[in-house]
Amino acid sequence: MSAIFERYRLKAEVEDIVAEDIFQQQLFSEATHVETSTAHAKRVITGLQKRAGKDIEKWLKRVFLTEQPGTERLILHYVERQMESTVDVRKDAGDLKIRKLLQLYQQMGREVHRMHAFVRFQETPDGMYVALINPDFNCLPLLGDHFAARFPAMEWLIYDTKRHYGLHWDAATKRSSFITLTTNNDGNLRQLSAEMLAATETDYQELWNIYFKAVDIPERRNMKLHLQHVPKRYWKYLTEK
Repeated sequence: MSAIFERYRLKAEVEDIVAEDIFQQQLFSEATHVETSTAHAKRVITGLQKRAGKDIEKWLKRVFLTEQPGTERLILHYVERQMESTVDVRKDAGDLKIRKLLQLYQQMGREVHRMHAFVRFQETPDGMYVALINPDFNCLPLLGDHFAARFPAMEWLIYDTKRHYGLHWDAATKRSSFITLTTNNDGNLRQLSAEMLAATETDYQELWNIYFKAVDIPERRNMKLHLQHVPKRYWKYLTEK
């Protein structure tokens, strides 16, 4: 949003918006570095809210966090169209770029829903409950409210091993915060080892596996239906898998 504000302030033609950590200088173009400005971003959001409704900030955040190539350019296209209109242009399914944004929003919604269903906490010896995730989209900032409401009385950490940061809930203060691990091994962190778990946690996992095997009926397995509800990329979160 800060970059889009600069586009209007400078009345500039924009070829693309690219994050600094992945930017590569092009031979026939000139780059303009834009510092993040909360005030400038808020002015853009306020203008959009007057034209498209109060929900537009959350809508754009979900789209942006998909981190798909070209998303920033699609958002710029949407803002340019919305600023010229008094009706919500998200309803214009005839615009291919708007339709792509709608698809990204829906895909993020499905990813968040599956994280709600498949995140599995494991207790550590110090009493914290830890869940490791590795989602396709950067959905961690969208999970806090759900898990804070569901587990307000326990201290938990959801850590994204792909993006190397986590969301920590402090049960004493009832506040969440983003953290990064100081260990050099977080890049190889895919699951918690037995040494990192409380003794009772491994007992519970063993009991769950026994129960799961007991209720399973091999003759009635329908793997096609099973994979529709529990895609294979989520199996790594599930003890029974």
